[in-house]
Amino acid sequence: MKLAEFNTADPAKAADTLRPCIDVTRWVDAVAAARPFPSKDALLDFASGAASPFTPAEVESAMAHHPRIGERPTAATAEASMSRSEQAGVDPADAALASALAQGNRDYEEKFGRVFLIRAAGRTAPEILAALKERLANSPAEEDSIVAQQLREIAVLRLEGLITE
Repeated sequence: MKLAEFNTADPAKAADTLRPCIDVTRWVDAVAAARPFPSKDALLDFASGAASPFTPAEVESAMAHHPRIGERPTAATAEASMSRSEQAGVDPADAALASALAQGNRDYEEKFGRVFLIRAAGRTAPEILAALKERLANSPAEEDSIVAQQLREIAVLRLEGLITE
């Protein structure tokens, strides 16, 4: 969608455009309400701090839409399509690497009670595995902060792909 079209869209359409980026109503509402944006950069700058900080309930709700690293969502939704694209570099042909990611996911879920989340776009499977192992040493409070930041980065990255000048 072109920025001019986003800027002039009715509020419901603007919100529908934003929701696949991150399903946090406060973020969607804040970004939609701040229109019009003079540039795509201004939109992305605003979006990177909108609804900050996310509440624990918002993080939990948004996390429900994220697949495990290394798993591809099969749904035909915009969000699932974005996730498949973002994880393009996480398709390890190496069985040992795939097994290590799967084990890391299980270890993370056991410790933190949710799926491991990282902005996968532009990262390789070995880079993600290293980050996963490193983050397993975090406390729950440290990890809560990192997850919220990763959600925000993913949302802005997705928005960047949706809106053109």
